[in-house]
Amino acid sequence: MATINPRFGEELKKYGAFDFNACYNCGNCTAVCSLSTEDDSFPREMVRFSVLGLEDDIKSSLKPWLCYYCGECTTNCPRTAYPGELMMSLRRWLTSVYDWTGLSGLLYKSLPLSIFAFILAALGVIIFSVQEKFDLATIMHYGHYFEMYAILTVFGVILLPNIIRMWWFVILKPEIKVSFKNYLSGFWELMVHMFTQKRALGCDDNQLRWFEHFILVIGYLGLLFTTVVLDWFSSGSLFITVLGYLLSIIVFTITVIFVSERIRKKKELSKFSQPSDWLFVIWLFLMGLSAFGVRVFIDTKILENNIWIYLLHLIILVQWALIIVPFGKWTHFLYRSFAMYFAKLR
Repeated sequence: MATINPRFGEELKKYGAFDFNACYNCGNCTAVCSLSTEDDSFPREMVRFSVLGLEDDIKSSLKPWLCYYCGECTTNCPRTAYPGELMMSLRRWLTSVYDWTGLSGLLYKSLPLSIFAFILAALGVIIFSVQEKFDLATIMHYGHYFEMYAILTVFGVILLPNIIRMWWFVILKPEIKVSFKNYLSGFWELMVHMFTQKRALGCDDNQLRWFEHFILVIGYLGLLFTTVVLDWFSSGSLFITVLGYLLSIIVFTITVIFVSERIRKKKELSKFSQPSDWLFVIWLFLMGLSAFGVRVFIDTKILENNIWIYLLHLIILVQWALIIVPFGKWTHFLYRSFAMYFAKLR
């Protein structure tokens, strides 16, 4: 039996939702959504679940992740219930539900707490640097090891358990029978969506945004591979050096476009940016820009006397790896990819 929670709406507003109770169930949002079919109603069903506070039904649903927020539903809503922003808020709420640590919800709902976490991470890097007497070689050595071990630790300790929790909510708890063979055969769906986010192409007039996201994903993953595996900062290879420059330029160029769109607010997606949205794009921009700067200082042989540029990059890297990746909007990339995989299984 479904349990109704009348206070659920107040909780969702902490994640950025507006007055979705204004919805009078006219169905305009579903009529204009290019993702809606006879079997899948976007986003009308999620609006009704939210109004009634049917938390268990929302937890077991993949629809908030299958929506790519083209904004058509909000534009055509006669009651300004902002259904597109509700779907975005549900994704933030679900992120907090999947997170076993509970930190995602706290950081989403409190900007001061997020700022405090960023300050702590920066202080940690500064204190470590002081202890090492600002020795550049030592700091860069440990910085490279941090990149490697942070990725493994964050994924193994935080993200993997969260994905398992997501699997429990959408597959196991609803008692959906999936054979081992189907898990294997459907794995390609996970890979395709993780690297291409191709479902975004199902939205009308969304090809440019899809292309920007696609290039950004390739640039980000490529830069991660170049700095961690190929050790870009220490490499003497011309190919690796040029590749790193190219990928860092891609990352901060695309993020500049995203930031400018949020400032101009011309698109529905960018009209109501939450702090987590800003932190994601700004820190991604800073990652690409600071990495580019460090390599320029290395190639011009002025890094030894300007260690501050590497310390700045390391602070940004630590904040990104320990705060934004496990607890911020970066996880949407991961959960959305697995949502496509689970949808295939279902």
